Amino acid sequence: MASDKSNIILIGMPGSGKSTIGILMAKQTGRAFVDTDVLIQTAQGRSLQNIVDRDGYLVLRRIEEEILLKLDVHNHVIATGGSAVYSSSAMKHLKTYGIVVFLLVDLATLKERVTDYETRGLAKQPDQNLDDLFVERCALYRKYADITIDCIGLTHEEVGNRIIEELKKGSDRRVP
Repeated sequence: MASDKSNIILIGMPGSGKSTIGILMAKQTGRAFVDTDVLIQTAQGRSLQNIVDRDGYLVLRRIEEEILLKLDVHNHVIATGGSAVYSSSAMKHLKTYGIVVFLLVDLATLKERVTDYETRGLAKQPDQNLDDLFVERCALYRKYADITIDCIGLTHEEVGNRIIEELKKGSDRRVP
């Protein structure tokens, strides 16, 4: 696989819109779409929550890392699981073949959107609340992001348009 940076990789908190925006972006840019949470569930034959309940959140993170390291695609929009950023090797692999876009959504909006926090299949410590998870992960999202999109007050379509605008600004990036 050539290092052509043809993928658009979406990272962000659960509820930030990665899957929805990913599908819209794929249609808009003529790319295929892949949701790594779906890849995990398909490979394991069970839900993310079942993995967390039976094996623990660290096992889910390990499985996620394995799936991400095996991902070998061109010209895709990739919606990652919210915990993808815990694996530096997986993020390095993804960044080799794409531009990483952090979808920044404020905590209040996430609390409105994520009503199933305890049963969503999140790779989090058992006693970790959404506030703590937000603080912990935002630092990692910022670390790996090539582009950060402030999604506050924007529709999914507007977020997609902003991503395309930002991609066009980068002279060394493939323009959709």
